[in-house]
Amino acid sequence: MSPSTLHRLDQLAKVLLLIWAGAALGFGIFSAPILFSELPSRDLAGRIAGLIIGRLDWAAWIAFGLAGLSWGGRWATEVKEDLIGPIRLWSAGWLVALLMCLASSFIVTPKVHAIRARIGAPIETLAPDHADRVAYNRAHALSRNLFILRILLAVGLAATVGLLPRTGRPSAPPEAETA
Repeated sequence: MSPSTLHRLDQLAKVLLLIWAGAALGFGIFSAPILFSELPSRDLAGRIAGLIIGRLDWAAWIAFGLAGLSWGGRWATEVKEDLIGPIRLWSAGWLVALLMCLASSFIVTPKVHAIRARIGAPIETLAPDHADRVAYNRAHALSRNLFILRILLAVGLAATVGLLPRTGRPSAPPEAETA
């Protein structure tokens, strides 16, 4: 790929990642606290928040998936040349983000829904030491932590995508060649 095409892909990746991170932060900082303070039931607030998180999960798949376009055009060049380089480090962060999307979308969220369906009542009606409430609290904490980590990864990947080489391995400075 040409350097200008890679630059455009970098910009697209940066924009998508920052839009997703902004939406996720906006929900987490502004909307979720209002839902839980203003709605008459924490259960109703949790259900609405869960629907929003589900949509943010799918948006994360799109943002991180399309950010991978910046990665794809560079991978083959660096694989042949460096043991550890910027592409490999960026790729590791990107793959971790995709694994977190996978865990959130297909493991944790279905578990939360299954627990809610099994209970059939608001979570707060259960005793704090009830097995279903404990399982729900663990799954919810894991979901929250995955969400926060994905926000951090999105910001980190967006900040560093522009630092990736655009034409294979950058040439060494003249001083380094003579040393």
